[in-house]
Amino acid sequence: MGETGMHKVLVSACLLGQPVRYDGQSKGIVSDWLNALGAEGRALAFCPEVAGGLPTPRPPAERQGELVVTISGLDVTTEFDRGAELALGLCLAQGIRFALLKEGSPSCGSGRIYNGRFEGVSMTGEGKTTALLRRHGIQVFSEDQLPELASALSLAATAAGS
Repeated sequence: MGETGMHKVLVSACLLGQPVRYDGQSKGIVSDWLNALGAEGRALAFCPEVAGGLPTPRPPAERQGELVVTISGLDVTTEFDRGAELALGLCLAQGIRFALLKEGSPSCGSGRIYNGRFEGVSMTGEGKTTALLRRHGIQVFSEDQLPELASALSLAATAAGS
């Protein structure tokens, strides 16, 4: 089988077990399917927050409209926007049309994010990176949507005629 249909997926590094989350932890998910994708060299680990220049560990941050601020009120929007742009750049360079990103994150949330008041209350919304990728036609899935992602990839492979 040639390169056709071998779609790569941008994956939040924390979901692949890399300790890059704000608290210095990972959120590695146990998935044979994801492991197989990684073994085929098709899962590209990326953390927009680290790429954008933020340290690990780092203070918790939440979206407040278009801004992202830390719990102490520091504006980290620039770093979050830079991370989103770098994620998009990687997708465009690699021809990536699918992403698996950490739900709830101010960068990567695809269905929900925290409400910006640091109360541990989430609301419907998306993170900065997810929003930018979606504006460029990249499909974003959360770790709760592995079957949907697998199905989208398989449809894309069929369409590519592999």
